[in-house]
Amino acid sequence: MALLALDNLNAWYAHSHVLQGVTLHVEAGEIVTLVGRNGAGKTTTLKTIMGLVAKHSGRIGFDGIDVAGEPAYRRYHRGLGYVPEERRIVQGLSVLENLQLGLIASPHRARESEIIERISRTFPRLKQRLSQLGETLSGGEQQMLAIARAMMSEPKMILLDEPSEGIMPILADEMFELFAEMKRAGTTILLVEQNVERALSISDRAYIMDHGVIVHHDTAAKLLADKSIQDRYCAV
Repeated sequence: MALLALDNLNAWYAHSHVLQGVTLHVEAGEIVTLVGRNGAGKTTTLKTIMGLVAKHSGRIGFDGIDVAGEPAYRRYHRGLGYVPEERRIVQGLSVLENLQLGLIASPHRARESEIIERISRTFPRLKQRLSQLGETLSGGEQQMLAIARAMMSEPKMILLDEPSEGIMPILADEMFELFAEMKRAGTTILLVEQNVERALSISDRAYIMDHGVIVHHDTAAKLLADKSIQDRYCAV
């Protein structure tokens, strides 16, 4: 059974029909990338999965349960994590305090010290800066903090929206290596990413979206080798 299964998912902003019958699935332990041009509906897909788009229809199966009618906090409690494009580091709080926010509503709060130690090993850049204000980190380090904060609740699956946007190439490479390590540790990832080649290089499968519709699906390796498909649907 797929960990995540979307069936005929539709979503609207006001009168704009953004997602139109999206059907896709993500198996446990996979990295699956959702690619397409800007405005294709990728971010709306993640927000709808997380319960952040008010008007939607269709099935959102997560861990065997249809969560389409549930609020976002309940999906979080079921093990669904989300890192939005904007990062949303809380100003005035240290790196450690930002991490602790990831446990506020988590059933794992009693294990805070253990989880922070494990997260610090996974994100060594953050371990060196736990007492530093979160907003003083570089853009790439803030993105790592946003991902680490989402990982604090030990989610079964994490939704990542454009994690490499605006980040220096050396930090972006480090981040993609981190995603591969997260997969090896058992975290399932649905990734929206502008760096198509880099994303496909660490993914198992990929879906291509165009104008709110899934237009192509294949293994990441086949899509990585198919430059004509990339040029047609993914070029900026």
